[in-house]
Order: sequence, then C-alpha cells, then structure tokens
Amino acid sequence: MIRVHCTPEDLLRTTFADRPAPLMDVGLALAMSQRRDAHPVFSPWRRRVARALPRQARPLLQLVSPTGAGPLFLDPPGLGLEEGVDRIMATPRAYVRTELERVTSIDRPLTSWMRHLADRDRNAWQILERAVRAAHATVIEKVWPRIRAGFHAEMAWRSRLLAQQGLHAALTGLAPGIRWRGLTLEAAAPLDAEHTLHGHGIVLLPSLLWADHVLAAPQSDGRLLLVYPAVTPLPLHSGPPSQDPLAALVGHTRAHALRLLQRQHTTTDLAHELAVSPAAASMQAKALREGGLIVSRRDGKAVWHWCTPLGLDLLAHAGTSDMG
Repeated sequence: MIRVHCTPEDLLRTTFADRPAPLMDVGLALAMSQRRDAHPVFSPWRRRVARALPRQARPLLQLVSPTGAGPLFLDPPGLGLEEGVDRIMATPRAYVRTELERVTSIDRPLTSWMRHLADRDRNAWQILERAVRAAHATVIEKVWPRIRAGFHAEMAWRSRLLAQQGLHAALTGLAPGIRWRGLTLEAAAPLDAEHTLHGHGIVLLPSLLWADHVLAAPQSDGRLLLVYPAVTPLPLHSGPPSQDPLAALVGHTRAHALRLLQRQHTTTDLAHELAVSPAAASMQAKALREGGLIVSRRDGKAVWHWCTPLGLDLLAHAGTSDMG
C-alpha cells in the first residue's frame, strides 16, 4: 500500500505533467517486459520487446524490477534523450549508492556491475550509458509519435474529468484500488511506502507503457510524482497517430464500442458488432467502465452495457454522438 499524506496546499498544487517522460518510459517498458502475469494487451508486446532488446541494453534489467521499482536517477522526468542521459551521468555518488541500496532491498540482487556503478567506475558508467541509449532506440524511438499523441489525448481526457468531477474523482480514478482517508491518498501496491508532503504539490504523469499500480517518486523540488497507467496503453495505439480525437484517447476498437453503446448492447451483441470474441468485447467494456464512460448491469446470463453521461459528453465533444 502506498500512502501519501497531503496538506491542503499539496492538493491545490496538483498538476499534470506537460509532456511525456521518455527515459521513465524506458524503465517502465523494461519492467513490463519482465512480468510473467497474463495480460491481454501487453503479453504479445512483451514477447516482441524481449526478442528485440539488444545485448547492450540488457544490463538495465539488473536495475529495474517487474514491480516498476528502479533507481530514481534513471528516470529524469520530462527530459529528452540527450539531456536525460547527461542528467543520469551526472548523478552524485551518494545518491547512486542510496538508490542502488533501495532497489536491492526490494528484489534486485547486488551484482558486481552495480557495485562498480556505486563506486563511480568509469567503465561501468559507460556500460550504463550505452544500455540507456540502446533501450531507448529499441523501445521508445520508433513509437515516440504514438506515445506523444496518446499522452496528449490522455491529458485532454483527465483535464475534462477534473473540470467536471473535481480532484477527488480525478485522483481516485487513476488506477483501481485508490481511495482517500481524510487528506491521505491510499493506493494499492505490492510494496508499502509512506510519503509525507509539505505543500509543494503533486505531479500526475500517465504512462502508456505501464499497466499496473500507481508509482510514487519524490522529486528534488519537494513535489511527488505519481505515475499511473494511461487509459489506453501503447499496444492499442496501433499505426500512426489517429485523426479521430476519440480514437486517439481510447483506441479505435474502444472508440467504436463507445459509439455503439450510446444504445444498450449485451456483451454478445457488442462482440458481434466489433467482430471480436465475447471475451475481447468484455475486456473492452471493462476498460470503458473503469474510465467511467459506460456502466454495466447483469440480467440473468446477459450483461448489458450503455454510456454514462460522461461517455455521452465525450462523444458529443468528439463530434461523434448520434443521439438527438
């Protein structure tokens, strides 16, 4: 469980990141690639990444856990490749040691290369730089336009949710298992962590390459970075960035499903209309339901789905509603 103890000033200073974080996404992609849980969206993507990851990039697997934990000096948020690599290479020795001790206390074995990193061995740090560049080139570089388009679609969606339903709904809707207890935000996570804030605020950063619990990373300026899974992960953003704003947010299949659900459909009907299996249709409905865009109700053996007012409003603003 992650617990974030906020002050009123922290809530007033809660903001969204203004751009995606490519090097943070490198680490999250490597974390996802190591997971062995069944995931209907990321499983094929993980196999592709595992096959494509070059030997030069593999040292990073020693540092990054499948839980999403890794040394914070590898994740300079909001910086491009060159500036980010420069920031990584300039990490003070004391901070390197602290972060390596933290990740080895979680589930990473202490390797000889990690010891050399802690000692600021020049060759070890050259290996790290090559690994970061190779992983970025393999996992991020070619799909960066899709990541950027998905990020901006996510920001538009979350900003609208914040304006319509307030900060409470915006934060609790970041991922399943989030709730408020007074001024403390609690989020389900495999590791326990406590963060006490002092009025500097929270920054919300979606990732299209992470599909699990919220991750919390204290920043040097006193703010807390909360990384959460985007509504639509990268594997569902196939092809070039969409000209359809709704598809850019939720993906083409989910956009089609949402348009269909302006009128009630059962899961079986939805599967037929989408030309997918009932299991796949159920998965798409679950994602839309978790985003607050549809509701579902069981009636005997059938499950009926239809748009919420928020879903209808999103369709109307995307120019795709057929409801008069």
